[in-house]
Amino acid sequence: MGDIIPDFTHETLAFGRGALRVAGVDEVGRGPLAGPVTACAVRLDPDRIPQGLRDSKVLTRERREVLFIEIIAVAEISVAHASVEEIDELNILRASHLAMERAVAGLGADHALIDGNMLPRGLGCGATAIIGGDAICLSIAAASIIAKVTRDRIMVDLAQQHPGYGWEANAGYPTKAHLDALQNLGVTPWHRRSFKPVHNILYQGNSVTC
Repeated sequence: MGDIIPDFTHETLAFGRGALRVAGVDEVGRGPLAGPVTACAVRLDPDRIPQGLRDSKVLTRERREVLFIEIIAVAEISVAHASVEEIDELNILRASHLAMERAVAGLGADHALIDGNMLPRGLGCGATAIIGGDAICLSIAAASIIAKVTRDRIMVDLAQQHPGYGWEANAGYPTKAHLDALQNLGVTPWHRRSFKPVHNILYQGNSVTC
């Protein structure tokens, strides 16, 4: 995975079909037990693409932070979220797509390159689904970095409000420390009640903390 280098092929194909504003779109945060799901749409300038763009998952935190700054300096970006309440009401897949739709709308793209094998139904523009897009498509790789850094920062802030769950390190994912804290400290307003570990804790009668 780390040896794969993303390129601008999919963007060039979209331009060739007449698109003028092509955006890469990715989301982060489907798996955590807490916090929003975050999506980003990025429109790169072909002449000012930062060096070293990769799928955010293969980069160190330090490298992501550096690229985050470089991307913001040269690209058009739009970040959007779906809330914990929306995740619980809609389900995580639909909430992820809603966040993507909001990100694309904020950018005003006319063609979206979407990481994954499904297209959100409310994009309002042309789109291409690209499996493993964050590893092979530069615009999606850039979106993955912006989304990841943004959501991690949100979880660090929430960790200060709700210490003990380790969100500053686990970003809300179900690590052992996080699961142990759920048992010992209870459920916060930022936990996704539709996710089984949280749901189970609630039905054990643990109190909800504020």
